[in-house]
Amino acid sequence: MRASSLWSLWSTDAVLVVDGDTERLPRGIRDIDELRDAAREIADRELALVDAALNRFRGDSELNRIAADLPTGAPISALLTEYVGAALDAARLTEGAVDPTLGRHLSALGYDRDIELVLDDDRPVRAIATDVAGWQRVELRGRRLRVPADRTLDLGATAKALAADRVAATIAARLDCSVLLSLGGDVSTAGPEPRDGWHVRVQDLPDEPATTVRVTAGHAVATSSTLRRRWIRGGETMHHIVDPRTGLPADPIWRTVTVAASRCVLANAYATAAIVRGASAREWLADRAPARLVDREGQVHTVGGWPADDAPAHAAREAMSRG
Repeated sequence: MRASSLWSLWSTDAVLVVDGDTERLPRGIRDIDELRDAAREIADRELALVDAALNRFRGDSELNRIAADLPTGAPISALLTEYVGAALDAARLTEGAVDPTLGRHLSALGYDRDIELVLDDDRPVRAIATDVAGWQRVELRGRRLRVPADRTLDLGATAKALAADRVAATIAARLDCSVLLSLGGDVSTAGPEPRDGWHVRVQDLPDEPATTVRVTAGHAVATSSTLRRRWIRGGETMHHIVDPRTGLPADPIWRTVTVAASRCVLANAYATAAIVRGASAREWLADRAPARLVDREGQVHTVGGWPADDAPAHAAREAMSRG
């Protein structure tokens, strides 16, 4: 049996699906709807903790409360430590293409509040470019964090994906069920393989090329896009994926990049790095993970064993397993 829940979160859609055997439900849960409700309670509670720790648009978030102390170093919570650590791991893994110190850069481009509140305006674009990688100057020692004064943390490139991984795993462990959690295109699965498997539709906007892949339980899929979180600044179209080398939005050579991997935070790092890398993305991804890239003309390219859009489901399953 399967049940789902859909709600709005962080200016995007969250989708939670649980799959369980009605003869083996956890104690106190009578049917699949109660299982879904219990899973949703866990998700809401865990995601609220994430929001309170690192939302850069909340003045009372932990990240903002300690911002003034970060140039000299400040103690941080275990939760924030985990998310900062994951962001720095992604930076190392992608050779700096995914840099978590671009908060000031995004603000200079106009993305200084929740995307639903960002207004188109005629102010000139202020790019912040430097030859020195910001992430390499961040110090995380135990639970003490230091960030150089000329940089501001923005963990958005990895936080949703890590949250999807953590929350899906928590629900599966506590409720002994199969779980799929999607946070704005960052899709993580946990628990045993469902009888009918997990089938994920890969499509960013309604008129974009679409495909459906079967994701092996315990694996993940993430999509990075230059089509969403867009606004106009000084007559130019901006999007939220910044190239650390230029301080400007990455050249939208790719409309979307979708990657499959063992963890959503890994898939997301590869997908975001591919957007930043542009023309070299296919070669870079080929030896790392199965990926599907849609170029600026809408043509679909696949690498790393990602099945063609018309391939049978078993090919998709094998590609997910290799990721």
